Formats: sequence, C-alpha cells, structure tokens
Amino acid sequence: MHAQIVLFDGFDPLDVIAPYEVLYAGGLACGGGVSVELVSAEGPREVVSGTGGLALRATAALDPARPGLVLVPGASGLVGESGEGFARDAGAGEKPLDEPIPVLLGRTLTTGLPALLAEAMADPRVTVAAVCGGTLVLSMAGLIEGRHATTHHLGLDLLEAAGVHAVRARVVDDGDLVTGAGVTSGLDLALHLLERETGPRVAHAVEELFAHERRGTVWRAQGPAPVGV
Repeated sequence: MHAQIVLFDGFDPLDVIAPYEVLYAGGLACGGGVSVELVSAEGPREVVSGTGGLALRATAALDPARPGLVLVPGASGLVGESGEGFARDAGAGEKPLDEPIPVLLGRTLTTGLPALLAEAMADPRVTVAAVCGGTLVLSMAGLIEGRHATTHHLGLDLLEAAGVHAVRARVVDDGDLVTGAGVTSGLDLALHLLERETGPRVAHAVEELFAHERRGTVWRAQGPAPVGV
C-alpha cells in the first residue's frame, strides 16, 4: 500500500506526522509492503503549518489515480472569535495565524485539492482517510454526504448539517472512507489502517515500538443496532 498524506497551508503537524511515522514504521516491519510520502495539490513545495510557522516539504503532487491511501489532515491555528475551532491559541513566542481553524479548512476549497479528492474517492482502488478537521474538508467539498464519519467533537454538528452520519467515536471505518476524531487519533487511525493492510502482528509491533496502546473501539456500520443504550 502506498500512502499519500496531503499538506495544505495551515495543516496541523501532528495530524500528519503521527500517521506518517506509523505507516513508515509499518513499512519497515512488513518488509516494504507499505510506503508513504507527503504531497500537496500544487506539487513539490514547502508547506507552512498552522503551528508556529513549522513547515514540511511536499515531495510530489497528489496523484488521485494511484492505488492505495490518501490521508487528509486537519488544520491548526487560532480559535475563532465565537470559540469554534479545533486547536489551541498560539503560545508564547509563536506567531499566530490570521484566521481561525474553520477559515483555514475552508480555504482548501479554493485550491485544486477538492477536485483531486473527488477523483480519489471515485476510484475503488483508493481508500481516503482523514484526521480531525480533515473530515470537515471532505464534508465541505460535498464528498461524504450520506457516509459515516467522525471528526473532533466540536465539529460533529457541522458534519450532521452537511448530511454526514456523524459518529462519536475515535476511529470510524466506512470501507473506503476511514476517519479519526481529535488530533492524537491519527495514531490510532494509522494503526487501524496498517492492521487492515498488513495484519495485526505488524500493527502490534509498531504499537510496541511507539509505546502506544490504541484507544476505543473502531466503529463500523455492522451488527445489530443497540437498543435502549
């Protein structure tokens, strides 16, 4: 499996680095069966995150026709005036962003990213994943209406308003759409994807390597619906 992790201006670094490290380590643990790279809609470039000006380099353009995984992170920056947003305010010594989190996420709609994501989601050989506000990017682009997904708990109402079946879970597996909740859920989401691709032994070895134990139950639309709970 080849994983393309998308960078856009204002991205949240942990949404990117946590899955990147898990998938990279998984590739080593399974003898090269998993590979991962950082991409952008525009191609190779330095992309500035929303956390203190930290930048990462996209080494290629997002290729929506490449079989494997496309992962969309959320954004990091200032909380909006009315309190909306999914990250902390800029700390001492950090350069704050000019816009709140929802604006940073919405700005992705003015780029070539939505069209590329639409192509990826239309390809049965591609699984699209998202961490935190990345799910809102997919939702605002009109790509996941009627699907089951999760995001940071502050954004669940926005998913519902867009016609998405919002699930209050850490990881939601809806087949070729897999989403994670808050920022640190990127670890659990990536470990779940690694287990889907390579099996539980490799995923467990990476868990041990990172001294991390997955939290919660991966939610799927399977089995009988709970009654009276």
